[in-house]
Amino acid sequence: MWNFEEFAESAGVTVEELTAYVADSQRGEAPVVRRRPPGELADRLRLRELIAKGGMTPESYRDFLRAYLAEGTRLHHPAYLAHQTASPDFPAALADFVHGAINNPMNIYEMGASAATVEFEVLRWMLDKVGFPAGGGVLTHGGSLANLTAMLAARARVAPEAWERGVPDDLVILAPPSAHYSISRAVSILGLGQRAIVPLETDELGRIDPARLPDISGRRVMALVAAACATGTGLHDDLLAIGAWCRERGVWFHVDGAHGASALLSDRHAHLLDGIELADSVIWDAHKMLRASALTAAVLVRRESDLDAAFRQEASYLFYGEQGFDQIRRTVECTKAELGLKIFLNLAWRGEQGLGDYVASRYDTAHRFWELAGERPGFTLPYEPESNIVCFRYGDGDQAVIRERLMSDGTFHLTSTELAGVRHLRVTVMAPATDDATLTALLDEIEAVSG
Repeated sequence: MWNFEEFAESAGVTVEELTAYVADSQRGEAPVVRRRPPGELADRLRLRELIAKGGMTPESYRDFLRAYLAEGTRLHHPAYLAHQTASPDFPAALADFVHGAINNPMNIYEMGASAATVEFEVLRWMLDKVGFPAGGGVLTHGGSLANLTAMLAARARVAPEAWERGVPDDLVILAPPSAHYSISRAVSILGLGQRAIVPLETDELGRIDPARLPDISGRRVMALVAAACATGTGLHDDLLAIGAWCRERGVWFHVDGAHGASALLSDRHAHLLDGIELADSVIWDAHKMLRASALTAAVLVRRESDLDAAFRQEASYLFYGEQGFDQIRRTVECTKAELGLKIFLNLAWRGEQGLGDYVASRYDTAHRFWELAGERPGFTLPYEPESNIVCFRYGDGDQAVIRERLMSDGTFHLTSTELAGVRHLRVTVMAPATDDATLTALLDEIEAVSG
């Protein structure tokens, strides 16, 4: 039985410590990243002792939580410029708190009617945004599962016999080398093997070249995968041209919009997704630019029946009678968190316009970084950014060394990637607190550590 007084007191401690943590992070008053070795950190957190003996109280919990929050990465920090992971808004955090207490695994409707209904309405909104008014969807724990689910739907359309008889050995998937690694992973999980991937011709920045799409006569194409936007560069494939090519040939068109689909909410940036309505499937991560905590990703299909065909499972303890509101037939997961609540509460607090303004502001800040870096000697920027991702180099030295020096004392956190085989530094603007002062300080620091 719950000790309600202890729960209420501990919940209050949690709110107080998290409020202070986010406030310190947004002000940039602590290092953006700390990463002690696991052994040292385990001792600091008294993990082995607590696992063996228990006995935590609200008072000792405060000490633990404070030490816990002091390590790791502060995603609300203005100097957080690394991976495409959301700086969560507090309504989504409330959703996580609610789910942690009530734990309704709503893939089965009777196990979470409110949570399932919220997901249905969130999906209806997302389907409308991508131009699938008669489509279907489901939320999954992350973009990798979302891409896998979309590929299962594509396989069911092209090779419906595969579920029972195994994967035919003549299926191929068309994808650029810049496609997210989860596409390659899904191909092997599905049993096609890496040999089934036909790499598409691209320009020097990794974008699919619609003029050089391959001759597919004699091939059974399961899907063509395009990016909106590419993980490494933040650049968008030409969805209109690629979608038209797929329509003419009856090829399943999949758009990985995990990061960039949120630009549909910004009037100034929605054009980047022109042609997404031609897709057969789209994935869209809320735990990137919709400010939901990880993991919350949507699989959206133009024809609802395609998603229903992806899985053909039977289990007498789950699948029986008329259960038209269950989502379990559409996902890899059986037990699934109340994912839609995170998106809904962010929308309910901020509105569609508010989320769109956030996307636009982060895109604008990334463009500002491109402008500021371009004004300084020694910085090379291979393209003008289309999103909140900017790739660049400083000088001719080892860019990975520059990154490590920036991170060594927790001053800045950014990543790197390769373009045309050359290592570049990579900035991803996610935190609302990142401003011109942050960008100028980053450029100054890069020059300093490279001197």
